[in-house]
Amino acid sequence: MKKILFFACGILFLVACAQTKNVASTQKAQSNTYWQQHVDYTMDIDMNVDTHQYKGTQKLVYTNNSPDNLDRVFYHLYFNAFQPGSQMDVRSLNIKDPDKRVGNRISKLKPNEIGYIKVNSLKQNGTEVTHKTVGTILEVELNQPIQSGESVVLEMSFDAQVPLQVRRSGRNNAEGVALSMSQWYPKLAEYDFQGWHTPPYIGREFHGVWGDFDVTIHIDKKYTVGGSGYLQNPQEIGHGYEDKTKPLNVPETSKLSWHFKAPNVHDFMWAADSNYNHDVVTMKNGIDLHFLYKKDLDGKYLKNWKDLQPKTVELMTYFSENVGQYPYKQYSVIQGGDGGMEYAMSTLITGKRNFGSLFGVTAHEMAHTWFQFLLASNESLHPWMDEGFTTYISNKASQEILNKNNENPHQGSYRGYKYVVKNGMEESLSTHADRYNTNTAYSIASYSKGNIFLSQLEYVIGKENVAKGLKKYFTDFSFKHPTPNDVQRTMEKVSGIHLDWYTNEWTQTTHTIDYGVKSVKGKTITLERIGKMPMPLDIEVRYTDGSKDNFNVALEMMRGNKPTKAILLKDWGWAYPTYSFEVSKPVQSVYIDKSGLMADIDLENNVFKVK
Repeated sequence: MKKILFFACGILFLVACAQTKNVASTQKAQSNTYWQQHVDYTMDIDMNVDTHQYKGTQKLVYTNNSPDNLDRVFYHLYFNAFQPGSQMDVRSLNIKDPDKRVGNRISKLKPNEIGYIKVNSLKQNGTEVTHKTVGTILEVELNQPIQSGESVVLEMSFDAQVPLQVRRSGRNNAEGVALSMSQWYPKLAEYDFQGWHTPPYIGREFHGVWGDFDVTIHIDKKYTVGGSGYLQNPQEIGHGYEDKTKPLNVPETSKLSWHFKAPNVHDFMWAADSNYNHDVVTMKNGIDLHFLYKKDLDGKYLKNWKDLQPKTVELMTYFSENVGQYPYKQYSVIQGGDGGMEYAMSTLITGKRNFGSLFGVTAHEMAHTWFQFLLASNESLHPWMDEGFTTYISNKASQEILNKNNENPHQGSYRGYKYVVKNGMEESLSTHADRYNTNTAYSIASYSKGNIFLSQLEYVIGKENVAKGLKKYFTDFSFKHPTPNDVQRTMEKVSGIHLDWYTNEWTQTTHTIDYGVKSVKGKTITLERIGKMPMPLDIEVRYTDGSKDNFNVALEMMRGNKPTKAILLKDWGWAYPTYSFEVSKPVQSVYIDKSGLMADIDLENNVFKVK
C-alpha cells in the first residue's frame, strides 16, 4: 500500500512539475511579447497673455496594455523645475560647466516669473484620488488598480504659470517670442518593460506615451498659434490657416478658440506670438510645411527665413527617402525657445541666425522627427540613440543639399570625442542623461559618440549595409520605443555580421581604439592593438614599384566580412596583441584606415614609411 501511495504521489508530483513548467513557459512567452501603453488626451486651456497664467482641464483615457496591474500612476509637471531651489536650479549651480542658458537664472526668478503647474483636482472614473506633488512629479494613489488590459478615465483641473524663458519652455524669449509652450501640461509618465520612468526634470530629454491629443487653446485673438497637430477650425481662426477659397467666420470675441488634433504622438507643443509671419509651403506629396517667425526681424534674417523654406522641402524629402516616409501631412518650423528643440510634428528654433546656422539647426531638429518622435527611444536612458543618430543623418543631408565636398561629414564629432578622451572627461554612453559629471561629457557622448556609432559602423559592416539597416530599423521599430539591442540586431540581420562586441565596447565602456603599424621587415608587416577596443582593419600597402594593395582584416568574433574589394586576410582574434601578414613585393608604406571612419585616438602610428 505504501508503495502504491508513494508511486501515486510521485505521479502527482511529476504532473505538478510539468504544469508548473508549462505555466512558467507561458509566462515567459508572454513576457517576451511586445507591448506598450496608450493614452488619449482631451485638454482645454484658457490663457491670459497679460499674467502668463492659464487654467486647464484634462481628460485622459489611459489603457494599460502591460501584463501588470497598476495601483499608482505618475505625471510630469515640468514647469515646476523653473523655481528657485528646484533640482534643475541646484544642479545648474553646482555642475562644473553649467549650461550658459541656465546658469544661475532660475535662482533669481521672481514669483511672477517662475513656472508652476498646480493640480486642483484629480478623479479616477469620476471619484477623487489621493495625489501628491513632489518637485516635477505628481504621485497618484489610485482608488482601484488598473487591471492589465483595462482602460481608465483620469480627469484633472489645474492652474499653471509660464516661466520666464530659461530652458526650452517659457515666455518672452531672448528674441521677443511671447510664448514657447513645451512641457506645459501634466504629462503621464511612461510605464514599460523597465517599469515607471519618473526622473525629475533636471534639464535633459524626455520619454512619453503614444496617444491621440485633442487640444483647445483659448487665447487673445491677436496671437498666431502654431505647433503640433492639425487645426480643426481654420475658417474660425484665420491667421494664415484658412482656405482662401472659402469665407472666414471669425467670431467677434476678445479670444479665439484654437482646436487642434494630433493623432498618434507622444507630446504636444505650441507657440504663440502677436507678431508672427505665417508662411505655408505645400510639397508635391501634399505635406504642408508651416513657417512661423517674427515680422520685426532684421531684413537679412527675414530673407534667411524665406530662403530656408525650399531647403526645408529638400530636407523633408531627404529624410523620408533615407530613413522612412514622414507619416503626417504637416510639419512646422517655429521661431521660439532657446536654440533648437524637437517636438511632435514641429520644432522650436531661434531665428536670428545667418543662413548656414538657420539651415543647420532646422536640419538637425527636423531629423529628430525620425529618431526622437517616430522611433522614440528612451532619451533619458539612451540619448545617443536620438541625438547621435540625428547628428549622423542631418550631417549627411547637409552635405548633399548644400553640395559640401567633405569625405567625412562627421569630422567634428570625431574631434569632440578625441577631446574628451584626451582630457580624461569621457563617460560611458550607458550613463543616464542627467547623471553625467559635466555637460561637456554628456554632449560629446550623446551627439558625437552617438554619431560615431553609425559612421564607424560604416567602417565595420559597410556603408551600404548601414544605409539599409537604418531603413529597416525605422520600418521595424517606428512607434515602438526601440532599445540599443534593436539597433544592433537590425544591423546584424542586414549585414550577417555579429555586432554584440561592438555595441558593448562602444556604448557600455570607455575603451578606446588605438592600432599601429609595429614593424615592416622585408615583406612581413606586423600590426599591433594598443587600445582596449578591438576593431577590424582596412590597410593600404604601397610598394616600391609604385603599385598598391588594399587589405581587410576582420575580427574573428564578427563571423564575417563587410562587402569590400580589398584582399581578405585571416581574421584577427582580438586577444592577440599583434598580427602579421606577408605581401608579395618590397614595401614603401603602410596606412591603417585611410577613410578616417575608425575613431582611432592616435593617428601618428597608423602610418609607417620604410626608410
